[in-house]
Amino acid sequence: MTKKVRALVFGASGYIGTNLTPRLQEAGWQVRAAARHRAVLAARRWQGVELVAADALSPESLRAALKDIDVAFYLVHSMAAGRNFADLDIEAARNFAAAAAQAGVGRIVYLGGLVPDSPRSQHLKSRAETGNVLRDGLVPVTEIRAGMIVGPGSAAYEIIRDLVNYLPVMITPRWVQSRSTPIALDNLLEYLVRVARLPETAGKIYDVGGPEILTYEQLMRQYGELTGNRFRLLSLPVLTPRLSSYWLKLVTAVPTNIARALIDGLEHDVIANDAEIRKLIPLELKDFKQAVTAALEAERSNNVSAHWAEGSIVCRNFHPEYAYYAKRAGSEVTTRASANALWRQVTAFGGDEGYYYAESLWFLRRLINWFAGGPSFSRRRRHPTDLRVGDVIDAWRVIAAEPEKRLTLLMEMRGPGSGVLEFVIRDGGDYRTLSATAYWHPAGPAGLIYWYSLLPVHAFLFRGLTSAIAKRAEKKDQFMIEVSSK
Repeated sequence: MTKKVRALVFGASGYIGTNLTPRLQEAGWQVRAAARHRAVLAARRWQGVELVAADALSPESLRAALKDIDVAFYLVHSMAAGRNFADLDIEAARNFAAAAAQAGVGRIVYLGGLVPDSPRSQHLKSRAETGNVLRDGLVPVTEIRAGMIVGPGSAAYEIIRDLVNYLPVMITPRWVQSRSTPIALDNLLEYLVRVARLPETAGKIYDVGGPEILTYEQLMRQYGELTGNRFRLLSLPVLTPRLSSYWLKLVTAVPTNIARALIDGLEHDVIANDAEIRKLIPLELKDFKQAVTAALEAERSNNVSAHWAEGSIVCRNFHPEYAYYAKRAGSEVTTRASANALWRQVTAFGGDEGYYYAESLWFLRRLINWFAGGPSFSRRRRHPTDLRVGDVIDAWRVIAAEPEKRLTLLMEMRGPGSGVLEFVIRDGGDYRTLSATAYWHPAGPAGLIYWYSLLPVHAFLFRGLTSAIAKRAEKKDQFMIEVSSK
């Protein structure tokens, strides 16, 4: 029997890593998945995948991740970190290249971005420079350069989707006429898997793209045709990519730092010159409409989630047209209360002890939901404090419960979107941190209006809620101490 190739997917919690890991398994690879937080990987419920925590900015964490690895897929970037993401990307790549050489890794496969002539975008420059730094190391590197990836969770694709879903009338900037070669997620994954097995791809750089060259306006119109969303475009040449990034924060649920980095690069035509890789690996490439259809179908068939996860179709009530990325609001508090006392208060939320804070607001919400035909007032808890997955609390349903760590509730009340309320308890030694966070996946313009109208209420409510839970838990701990000392 042939020995299985051992692969490390570095950045396995990200969009490409989450999809590449099972694809490698299907192709017969032995897979190790690495991310900064192992718990995020555990929530993926991959069978037969080794999970490790590693961070390229912490070189000591790389040894265990890279040990006995034949091919390392390098999929990380720091766009979400803010303005200094380019410096972090360079530092991370340098650390990874050195650690891979020390571990005796045979190949690094790096997913970068298409690079136009003389790019001004910091994002595009950083992706190219990351590849250069990896190649400065001793391990051979194969770099795949892709533009927009069409698949659920791809930031550029989700921006297109949110714009079409939310804006019946768009005032468009100049960049909507920029051209690109969007590639289907499935095609990109196939390229990544297959180049890693070909010895002749070592040390090479390959552009990859789909079969069409389309403007962003054409992408939006084609998506609108497929989903039945009609909209009008009004051209406004003075609206630059930089200005666009500011109003996108209001419209799209894609994380702001990522959206801004991507938008800064949209002033360029980004077109793949993929003749070389198509000769080497001939694939039947999906056009944009085929790729979108596949993306929507992939979401409908994906119904597994251990707790709230970005883009989970469960947390969007099985509506793929709802925003993939969630708007969020919440609060956290630090307390000396024990994790056990905090958990007892969290699990009693909405029961006999009420909602702990601003009870009149909670009652008003329940009343509105009841008048709208929702389940408020019509359901009862199974138990005052004990909660299991599937239990109901008023208009929420428990979708995850990790004792003394996390309680995740899916909103089943009527509204223009889908929501999740999650309580998280983190142990910090002498102190614990309790957070309460609302995640909202908007459905069209009404979903955005609903969210922004409630933001002030959320800020007030969650600040008081976490504080009230912490104070009650501290009192319970104090009472137990007094009882035990008698």
